[in-house]
Amino acid sequence: MYSRRLEGKIALITGATGGIGEATAKRFLEEGASVMLVGRSEEKLKETRQRLYDFKNVADFVADVADESAMAAAFEATIKIFGGLDILVANAGTEGKYAPIENLKFEDFESVLRINVIGVWLSMKYAVEPMKKRGGGSIIALSSTAGMVGSATMAPYIASKHAVFGLVKTAALELAASNIRVNAIGPGSIDNRMMRSLESQFSPEDPAAWQDFVSYNIPMGRYGTNEEVANLALFLASNESTYCTGGIHMIDGGFIAG
Repeated sequence: MYSRRLEGKIALITGATGGIGEATAKRFLEEGASVMLVGRSEEKLKETRQRLYDFKNVADFVADVADESAMAAAFEATIKIFGGLDILVANAGTEGKYAPIENLKFEDFESVLRINVIGVWLSMKYAVEPMKKRGGGSIIALSSTAGMVGSATMAPYIASKHAVFGLVKTAALELAASNIRVNAIGPGSIDNRMMRSLESQFSPEDPAAWQDFVSYNIPMGRYGTNEEVANLALFLASNESTYCTGGIHMIDGGFIAG
């Protein structure tokens, strides 16, 4: 059924207990990769492992992506268990609090930047050396359509996702000579927990109405799925994308094109 496009590859996925993270882990495992799941919650990691019980080549590590010592340990554990690293999916992220700029507290802004920007940078930082030892690799960072546009009341999230695109472009230039490809995925409205949070923040009295409004403004007329994002991550992780680096790959049903 599967072409085993990642046979022999070793991947680390942050935010692995979220919808996109788990779907990507499952897709990679189906294609033959060994996968280290990284998340902040030991309980959620255990639950994710249980849903992936059919696969033996999977491990998990509890770490906050904004904690440098914890992330260093996560990469060390990956190398110790699986023998190296070929693929990083820097997926961990948070939507944070939505409010006008003047109503945001310092910690509202800082907490989003720590996870969405510093977390991506630390993940990249500790992926480089093990990938160089393997002769190259693929780094995939999750951004958002929010990295391409502005949106009122979303300053921390918008700023963080613009920053991810900048990190990806810079890292792609720095690492091209080492055969390490660096690309970004920019999901639009994906049918998962984050969108439930946005619906409840923007339309607490009728979240379904907000979903209808958002879907109406998407050319394809619907939310995307975690699995569709995972399929794009698979392409960027595989040898089918060996000339792709520094790219911003949107998966948004045509929203940005509109």
